Parts: sequence; C-alpha cells; structure tokens
Amino acid sequence: MGLVTSTEMFKKAYEGGYAIGAFNVNNMEIIQGITEAAIEKRAPLILQVSKGARAYAKHVYLMNLIKAAIEDAEQSAGFDLPIVVHLDHGDSFELCKSCIDGGFTSVMIDKSGLPFDENVKITRQVVEYAHDHGVVVEAELGSLAGVEDEVNVSAEDSSYTRPEEVQEFVERTGCDSLAIAIGTSHGAYKFTAAQCTRNEKGILVPPPLRFDILDEVSKRLPGFPIVLHGSSSVPQEFVKIINENGGKMPDAVGIPEEELRQAARGAVCKINIDSDLRLAMTACIRQYFVEHPDHFDPRQYLKPARAAIKKMVEHKLVDVLGCDGKA
Repeated sequence: MGLVTSTEMFKKAYEGGYAIGAFNVNNMEIIQGITEAAIEKRAPLILQVSKGARAYAKHVYLMNLIKAAIEDAEQSAGFDLPIVVHLDHGDSFELCKSCIDGGFTSVMIDKSGLPFDENVKITRQVVEYAHDHGVVVEAELGSLAGVEDEVNVSAEDSSYTRPEEVQEFVERTGCDSLAIAIGTSHGAYKFTAAQCTRNEKGILVPPPLRFDILDEVSKRLPGFPIVLHGSSSVPQEFVKIINENGGKMPDAVGIPEEELRQAARGAVCKINIDSDLRLAMTACIRQYFVEHPDHFDPRQYLKPARAAIKKMVEHKLVDVLGCDGKA
C-alpha cells in the first residue's frame, strides 16, 4: 500500500466516526516516533510537511525518511502502513506544483487570507494540476490565529468560517477536503491569558470551539471531508518540564482534548496536531541536559525525545482520534 491519497482514508473515517491524525514532521526522530506509534496501533497516518520544514530538512531527505518508515512497517510488523504525504499550508501554486512533482500525495493550498474570489481562483488552479497528477487538494476558508511557519496571524485578523460560503467554494474549486476555522489556533501560545478564563484551580481555560459552525458546515456539505488545523492540546506536563528546565512558556494553553474527541466523533475527518510533538521533544531534551550536563552525544538525548513522541502519538491515535486498528 505505502503512499496513498487521503480519499479512501477520509471516506472510512467519516463512515466510522473517527478522525485521521495529521502530524507535522521535521526530522528523522519525529518521523520515527510517529510511524512507530502508528505501526503499533495499526492506524492510518498523514505526515505533513510545511514550507519551512521542507526548506530546513530538504524535500529528498523527508521523502526518503517516509519511504523508510513504510519499509520498516512491512519488515517489522508485516503489514502495509497507509501514509499520506501532505504539504501543509502551501502558499503558492508553484510550491504545490513542486511538491506534487516530487511525490507528495496531497497538498494544501491556503489562500484563506485573500478575498473569496481570489481564494477560489488560485485554489482551482492547484486543483486542476493536482488532479491531473492523481493528487488530492485541501483548501481553507476562514483564518486561524496563531503562529504557523513563523507567520503570525493575530486574533484580530483571524476569522471564523462562514457556513453560507462553503458549498459555493467547494463546487467552484473542486477541492477534496476543506479546512475550516471554528476557534482552533496555531502554535503553542494559542490564546492569550486575556482570551481565557480560569477554573477553580486557577488553570487557564480557552474559549470553546464553535461547534455550531461545524454543524452548519456539515449540513451544507454532507459527507464532505472537513479538517481542523491548530488542534494541539499543549500538554501541561511538558510545559511544566520546559519551564522547570530553563524555558519560558508562561500561560501556554491548547485545545481541550474532550473538544477534539467531540470533533473526531462527528463530521471532522482529519485533525492536525501541530505543536504537541515539538513540545514533547523540547521538554525531554531540556530535562536531559539539566540532568546530564556532561553528555554530548545526540543519540543520548534524542532517544528519550523520540520515545516521548511515540507515546504521545499513541495517546492521540487511540484516546483522541479513535483511529487505532483502522489501517
């Protein structure tokens, strides 16, 4: 099976009431941790590459690491692990074309910051080229706040998806899935303290997701794959480890997992986990160097970081997304 498009994945997810996990990759250890978890839980997988990650690690390295992960699944577990290689937040036709030509099975063109008709025009251009090459396309309506690939979108500049626009957008563009904005946010600092409330324990609680928008979009696009970006829960145990070992991440807060479960059991077919893995890796490395200041071999501190990523992905696949055993 190996590299596939998301078409069949999303169809099964929608019918089965679960969501596919989409995890951003930057290096070997992250890819290993994610895919080893998926192998163990027999879960379908989307590995996402952002423009920045592709520039950092290089296209050829990432593609061959992913192909190695597929071979590892065949050799170590004896089954074909279905993996989608997806461009996350492509910002131009040229970037999408390059990824399509380079073997990606899915691309996202994100022109959600443009006026509706301009978004439609550029998205349609990508769709036509992608479909001619057997590749699927994700598009976006509405704009998420937060930091994605060093691009900062303020809360004031973000906007919820307008349900009355989704049907026309999908029909005019021909896109295969649609990312919508219902209150998720990119990066670890998803919300300011002023945007949150505090519970009885003094813990920050973010504003709830707009499930009314999701429900209305679902009614207008029955059975159509809906995607949520910026859906990391920002586990507080890792924030605590980082802060206790020289980091400065006060008031970092994410999307409550119970809300992500609700989305995964409903109309959402794909949920993007954009910062939790990096938090786990950073926390483990910081703690390791504090505890072992005399160590210098990268294998010594990357091994526990990889293990932490695997453990977190297993939790997401099973307890949040419900896609274990679906590969």
